[in-house]
Amino acid sequence: MKRRVVLTGMGIYSCLGKDLEEVRQSLYDGRSGIIFDPSRKELGFRSALTAYLEVPNLKGVLSRNQRVYMPEEANYAYVATKEALDHAGIDEDFLNRNEVGLLYGNDSTAEAVMKSVDTMREKKDTTMIGSGAIFQSMNSTVTMNLSCIFKLKGINLTISGACASGSHAIGLGALLIQWGLQDCVVCGGAQEVNPYSIGSFDGISAFSVRESDPTKASRPFDRDRDGLVPGGGAATVIIESYESAVKRGAPILAEICGYGFSSNGDHISVPNVDGPARSLMMALRESGMDIRDIGYINAHATSTPVGDKNEAKAIDSVFGDYKPEVTSTKSQTGHEMWMAGASEVIYSMLMMQNGFIAPNLNFENPDEDSAKLNIPDKRVEKNFDVFLSNSFGFGGTNSTLIVKNLK
Repeated sequence: MKRRVVLTGMGIYSCLGKDLEEVRQSLYDGRSGIIFDPSRKELGFRSALTAYLEVPNLKGVLSRNQRVYMPEEANYAYVATKEALDHAGIDEDFLNRNEVGLLYGNDSTAEAVMKSVDTMREKKDTTMIGSGAIFQSMNSTVTMNLSCIFKLKGINLTISGACASGSHAIGLGALLIQWGLQDCVVCGGAQEVNPYSIGSFDGISAFSVRESDPTKASRPFDRDRDGLVPGGGAATVIIESYESAVKRGAPILAEICGYGFSSNGDHISVPNVDGPARSLMMALRESGMDIRDIGYINAHATSTPVGDKNEAKAIDSVFGDYKPEVTSTKSQTGHEMWMAGASEVIYSMLMMQNGFIAPNLNFENPDEDSAKLNIPDKRVEKNFDVFLSNSFGFGGTNSTLIVKNLK
């Protein structure tokens, strides 16, 4: 018999704030974290738009030996994970006594690789690259760093599933707990924000060029959208079996009720309608819920012409005449890529806990597909107990999570 999976802690470091309270306030106020970065023009970027994020200074928090192995995104992930563990009431003693697992979404470490290659080319001496470079440059850098820093003894695995990475990490963690293979798993997603990680996206004209007003650039579902805006940071959730949470007196925040997944089996970068629709339907089926149980949908919608169109079609095909509010928090954050599937669960949780739905910023004119959905452009004061979160990625990977309030 499958065990229940509950969410007991959250932590986040994003362009909306450096902790849960700052992020909650930004969501409530409808504040955008998107800026114009002139340095990107110097690098030949077509679009200089990006979410603004400071790399945390961990000097005095972690030792030099620990910090030297950590690329940009691992710094974000450390801060988010420390907050999540504290939020869940998990201390060092608990981590030492239990096999706590780690599944984290990450699909690039571009800056670390670039620095190593530049040093090698310039110095003609591989010993000058440095001892920390190999650990910074591997895609598994976040999980290898977090597992060593926090002394985690359970599963230790990076989920590399493009822009659905963070969502798949939570879904797969839930499966391990359901079937008794783990009692507690640290799940999340991280994304580097430096320009080197996303230059190739700019090169294929994936980004909005609405540079005159950065906060207006990310406009999911709007008729006049012209591309996404890159963002990043890290988000961590602590999930565990219901029995484990009760036994240690944990704050049970919500239940992971459904995880759906699919592959489009189609074009490598152009999403279709069938794949996302099947992911949605699988999540609903696994949750045992009816569409009318869903109080809010956090859409993947990244502000790209085709992606938003096909997601709107998929949602409409599944939900039909039932019209729960649908928004994309990417209107505030830009596309947080490998982090997005985890951060958007936290954004949705903060809204559910506080009885509101953040506005879908810049939704001024619907197109023929988004007009079929209930997309609010202003904050909605609403109590809801269940939300659905979509995450899709290059290669046609799709993930859908359904989460129920237990407070």
